[in-house]
Amino acid sequence: MTKALMVVTNNPKFKKIQRATGIWLKEATHFNKVMVDNGIDVDYVSPQGGYVPIDPLSMGTDDMDMIDWEYYSDDVFRNQHLAASKKPSDINPNDYDVIYFVGGHGTMGDFPDNKDLAQLAETIYQNGGIVSANCVGVCGLLAMRSEDGQRFIHGRKLTGFTNDEEALNGLTNDVDFLLEDELAKAGAAFSKGTPFESHVVVDDRLITGQNPNSAAGVGEAVIKELLQ
Repeated sequence: MTKALMVVTNNPKFKKIQRATGIWLKEATHFNKVMVDNGIDVDYVSPQGGYVPIDPLSMGTDDMDMIDWEYYSDDVFRNQHLAASKKPSDINPNDYDVIYFVGGHGTMGDFPDNKDLAQLAETIYQNGGIVSANCVGVCGLLAMRSEDGQRFIHGRKLTGFTNDEEALNGLTNDVDFLLEDELAKAGAAFSKGTPFESHVVVDDRLITGQNPNSAAGVGEAVIKELLQ
């Protein structure tokens, strides 16, 4: 059976400012929905396992749609995937065909240097699987290395949350780093579309989305790749 591993943050707070963060809800729910609609089971893993915080701003009246409410009201999603996520040592990467790094600013605190998460993704990719990520969650790719020891994203086409979008959020000086800059420093060929509009980049079995509105598109691109 095809399975997808969804990677989520445990980090509930910005480092530089007194403000809550976590995952951006839509980035989990919309990707999850595409997987389930195509008969793909999902598991959730986080750096420490256990509780997964949700950025409160992602649950505002203007941000929640029917898919978000469907999942937020679902006992399995809330009590299993978010309240009791698996830790990396619980995971056998050989069981998964897809790994997906869910975005949200919380990921900046526990994704970029996480070798355990990177190793899961590296193994899935080496097994012929798909590595995918969305928005700020693309920072999870920074820790990955290719079999030759180089950065996994060096020379690869990808996207992620842009400097322009960070500025429009008013967070340029408050985030740990600017993702677009860090991806470029790592040698990635960064692509960006219109701020906050869906933009998905496919580079072989690496699939990335620019912002929260790209999550479903990433999921659809994953399905298309699986069907090839």
